[in-house]
Amino acid sequence: MNNSEIIHKKGNTMSYFPFFRDIEADTCLVIGGGKVAARKIEKLMDFGVKIKVVAPSISGLITGMTDKGSQIECIHREFEASDLDGIDFVIAAAGENVDETAARLCKERGIPVNVVDNQELCDFIFPSIVKRGDFVAGMVTGGKSPVTAAKLRRDFDANVSNNIENILDYLGNIRNVAKERIADDKKRTSFIREISEFCIKTDRVCTDAEEKIFWDKYTSEEISRAAVLPGVALVGAGCGSYELITLKGLSEIRRAEVIVYDDLIDEHLLEFASESCELIYAGKRSGKHSKAQEEINRILINKAFEGKYVVRLKGGDPFVFGRGGEEALALKENGIPVHEVPGVTSAIGLCGMAGIPVTHRGASRGFHVITGHTAENISPEIKEIRWKSYAKLDETFVFLMGLKSINMITGKLMQYGKPENTPVAVIHGINNNGTYVKLVGTLGSIAEDVNKAEFPSPAIIVVGEVAALELTD
Repeated sequence: MNNSEIIHKKGNTMSYFPFFRDIEADTCLVIGGGKVAARKIEKLMDFGVKIKVVAPSISGLITGMTDKGSQIECIHREFEASDLDGIDFVIAAAGENVDETAARLCKERGIPVNVVDNQELCDFIFPSIVKRGDFVAGMVTGGKSPVTAAKLRRDFDANVSNNIENILDYLGNIRNVAKERIADDKKRTSFIREISEFCIKTDRVCTDAEEKIFWDKYTSEEISRAAVLPGVALVGAGCGSYELITLKGLSEIRRAEVIVYDDLIDEHLLEFASESCELIYAGKRSGKHSKAQEEINRILINKAFEGKYVVRLKGGDPFVFGRGGEEALALKENGIPVHEVPGVTSAIGLCGMAGIPVTHRGASRGFHVITGHTAENISPEIKEIRWKSYAKLDETFVFLMGLKSINMITGKLMQYGKPENTPVAVIHGINNNGTYVKLVGTLGSIAEDVNKAEFPSPAIIVVGEVAALELTD
C-alpha cells in the first residue's frame, strides 16, 4: 500500500463543500516550480496571499510574477520538512514521490494540502473561479472534470455584470448607513432588499435622486404600514414541467421567504427556493381540500404582516380559475402590496403540448375558457342561457376542472344543437416530466370513453374542430 492509501483512504466517493475562507495575509507553500505550479499561483494572486515557492528549478512564469511586486519568495532547492514551518496551506506540484512525502507531513501537522493530479491526497481542490472585486464564485466537479468546471465558469462569467464590483461596494456602504439611520429591523431589511433589487435590475448604482426616494420611503415619520411590507407575489407556475415557469416567476421563488404552494405544480420548483424559505402546502382539489380558501387568505395575510416576502405559487396562471383574484382582494383589503406574475395556463399550454392549437385558420377563430364547476349562486335559467349560447358558437371551448362533469357538459352542448360528431379531446398533464395523456373522441362518445378508460384527473376538455388535430410529434 503506497503513502496515498495510508494517508487518505477516504472511500469510493468524495464531495467537496464550497467553504469561502479569508486567506489574505496567509502564507502558502508551493512545492514545485513548473507551469502547473504557476497556474495555481496565478489564481491566488488577487487574494493577498504570501507565497513561498520551493523547487530546484523555478519557471520564468513564476519569477516573472515577482518582478510585478507580488509577495512571492522563490527558494531554489529541494523541499525540506522545515519548509512547512509557519505555513497555512500547501500546493504540491513537484512530482509523485515529493508530493506524497509532502502530503504525509502536512497530514501530520494538520496543514491543508492540494496535491496536483492526485485527488486522494487532496484536503482541498482548486475551483474554477469568477472574481469581480468582492464577488467570488467557485465551481468544482469533485475533480472528475476540471474542463467542465472551466466551461461552466466561462459561461457564468459571461453573464456576470461588469458593474457588479461597483454595485457591491455601493450596497455595502448603504447597508452600513442603514444600520445607523433605520432602527427597526423589518424596515431596515425591507429597505436593503428593495434598493439591492433595484440596483441588480438596473445594473447600476442609484442616482442621488433615486437613493433619496428610498430613504424618504423608509425614514419618514408618516410612512404607511404597507410601504415597509415586502408584500405578496401571486406566481403562476405554468402547467406540466417546472421548465415552463417564466424567468420572472423563477426569480420570485428564489427571492421568497415564504412559499404557499398548491398541488398542481412541479415540485422541482421548490428546489430553487432558499434553504431558509418556509414552505407551506395549500393544495386544493375537488373533494380533497387541504385548506379552505379563507384559511389560505389568512396564511398569506399573516405571513405578510410578519414582514416576510411571500410567494403564492399556483399551477397554471393565478388569474385563470386559480382564485388568485380572491387572494389579491383579501391582501389589498389589509393594505398588503400584491402583484401577479403570469403563468402558462393549461387551457393553452396543455393544448399546445398535445398538438392542439386553440385557434386555427379555417377551424376556429377564437376560444373560450370555461370552468367545469358550476357556481352555486347562478340561477338555473342563466345556466341554460349560457349553454344555449355556447352551443351556437363555432369556436374552441376549453373546460377546466370539468372531468367529473363531462356527462353534463357534453349533454348540454348536444341538447342545444352542437353536433354529436364534434371532435373532443381530454388531456391530463403530468407535472413532474412535462408529458401528457390524451383521449380523443366526439361529443357523443367521449363521456363513455373517459369513464371506461378511468381517465386521470385533473384534466381539460377541448371541444371543437381543432380537437381532432395533432400538429406536434
